[in-house]
Amino acid sequence: MKFTILLSFLFSLSFASAQSRKPDSSAVLLTDMLRISQPANIQLSPDGKQAYFTLTNIESEADKKWEYQYRTQVWMVNTDGSAAPRQLTASKESSSQMAVSPDGKRIVFTRQVDGKSQLFLLQMDGGEAIQLTHNRYGASSPVWSPDSKQIAFVSSASLTELATDSLFNPGKQSPEWSIEKPGFSNNDFLVAGNKTADPDGSFEEVRAWLKKNEQDKKAKVINRLQFQGESSTSGEMNRSHVFIISASENAREQQLTKGFNSFNNPQFLTNVKLIVEGGIGGSAHPDRSLATAIYRVNSDGSGFSPLLAKNDYRFTGARVSATGKWIALQHGGVGYVTIPTLAILPADGSEKDLINISVDRNAGGLAWKGDELLFANIPGNGGVRILRYDLKTRTQQFLGSNEEGIGSFDVAGNRLVYVKTMVKNPFDIYVADQDGKNEKRISNFNSNWVNRKSISEPVKQSFVNDKGLTVEYWIMKPANYIAGKKYPLLLQIHGGPAAMWGPGESSMWHEFQYWSSKGYGVVYSNPRGSGGYGLDFLVANKNDWGKGPMSDVLTALDKTVSEGWADTSNLYITGGSYAGYLVAYIIAHDKRFRAACSQRGVYDLETFFGEGNAWRLVPNYFDGYPWEPKTREVLERESPINYVGNITTPYIIFHGENDLRTGVIQSEQIYKSLKVLGRPVEYVRHPGATHEITRSGNNRQRMDQLLRTWEFFERFR
Repeated sequence: MKFTILLSFLFSLSFASAQSRKPDSSAVLLTDMLRISQPANIQLSPDGKQAYFTLTNIESEADKKWEYQYRTQVWMVNTDGSAAPRQLTASKESSSQMAVSPDGKRIVFTRQVDGKSQLFLLQMDGGEAIQLTHNRYGASSPVWSPDSKQIAFVSSASLTELATDSLFNPGKQSPEWSIEKPGFSNNDFLVAGNKTADPDGSFEEVRAWLKKNEQDKKAKVINRLQFQGESSTSGEMNRSHVFIISASENAREQQLTKGFNSFNNPQFLTNVKLIVEGGIGGSAHPDRSLATAIYRVNSDGSGFSPLLAKNDYRFTGARVSATGKWIALQHGGVGYVTIPTLAILPADGSEKDLINISVDRNAGGLAWKGDELLFANIPGNGGVRILRYDLKTRTQQFLGSNEEGIGSFDVAGNRLVYVKTMVKNPFDIYVADQDGKNEKRISNFNSNWVNRKSISEPVKQSFVNDKGLTVEYWIMKPANYIAGKKYPLLLQIHGGPAAMWGPGESSMWHEFQYWSSKGYGVVYSNPRGSGGYGLDFLVANKNDWGKGPMSDVLTALDKTVSEGWADTSNLYITGGSYAGYLVAYIIAHDKRFRAACSQRGVYDLETFFGEGNAWRLVPNYFDGYPWEPKTREVLERESPINYVGNITTPYIIFHGENDLRTGVIQSEQIYKSLKVLGRPVEYVRHPGATHEITRSGNNRQRMDQLLRTWEFFERFR
């Protein structure tokens, strides 16, 4: 009896000790997500000797325990690595959208003032930043003129504000396209004069009273097709215009673009000539016309004319070379399941003069070195590399590795400076020669703490699927893997469906390493329909969101299990957005998983068309609309809700309460169905959260979602 009591006491003591033991200091912890610093917006001085960038950190809120806020400031670093990076701005408000003047003497950036973004100027040789703009609608996206004397920027206001603003619309004009308000043959009501508001008055006074309710946010009147934002619905439409201002205190801004079209991305060709991007105009409502064009305009607002424009086509992402001789851009059809063509245009040319660059990938982050070398981010095969295109020789080369991801970058002098993501480091700044050689890290924002962590290295594998496509996947063993032991295995699936994962993917760095540190193996893949593998691969899941991609991700799982170290009685599955959809589809057709997690998913494609602001995925992937019999048949076949009776796997479902990209009712529908059926299901809503919760959402909620998923899975081990 005494021995039993002693044994019980020793067991209790051991258990209490284990419970109070601190986590392994080398393990990647949940709270390590708060330590990740993210440099971005790299820009070099003209000689390439200094790099300027923004740095986003996550900081504790002093008066709110367990709450954290994002804060962004402007920094600089010598590109020879001779000194540590230095912070240039410090304020309660974040400083972002930074641009370095061509003469290297000043920086312009944006900062919030009374709830509106405004431009601020900072001298490189010291002093306080001064506020440059006081635009009533705010200012963003600043761009310098070649002589460093002027700055073009974008300001956005609601359609109603623009229509009634005496400065922007002195002639009381109305859009040439119909606002589509039933019962009105024209848009005159938009600019009608103010009437006395009286609910018991005349027809016009009643109408004025109803309008007052709209203004006071007592009613939303919706006539738009695209009325859903990321977190709320609105019948209002914002229109953006381009302005220009002298880079001096107390300067007055001048509006360059006019009317009810929307314009952005100003780029100087010379000190007095610019290009801007905007809608195609005409009689089509902007919600119905997805075409975009590039226009010329002079710095005094005159000479506005199209450079590249045609119906049902997009010209986007323009970047002007050093002397304004060339324009790099992308162009293609308006469909979403496509890859636009990267091209170069002579500044005085037309569409027939486009020089197309052969690269079957989505290009981004275009940047010029002089007038002859074009650089661009190119995602592919799990990484993001830099394309270096020589216009003189018409040759191209890729810099970097598919095992890494290059983010923001710039080139000047003989230096290429960039933010890089690696398995061993989520973000830091590197410098190399302009041909990518002699690489050197010049910051340690994350390396200083990540180097002390046990990091799991993914191993790349591949197979050929039933369509003859090569599918790549990556296997991560637990961080403290011991040969001969069996470990739980987590199948992670990406969203999109046109996203791409790999060692160069920054948004999943912490989550993958967290699961590994918890003793789970992780396998992830790029199934058919993923980006980064060319157009044929991208469109391989059209009319097939379920069965084909399911086969790809389960094949990756099977091949991982065949290595022998995974515990086949402890398999788990998780994914968000499109992957939330695919998780539901899989567990309705496969019973192998101990538990499953879907985040912000879509489960009924017919109702998703009406509920989500990403509704165009339906016609683009399924070639029609829910009321069309042929399309409806496909949507019913592809929707997980129609297989809900087959789901018996323990299942946790997450959705942000303000998520309108996929629509929160989607998750309510599948949860309620499973609850009625008496299945093991748990539903978690995050108040105020949008679709971006796990990437840029409230940090406490980001932590909650990951930790709650782990806790749920652990219940069933």
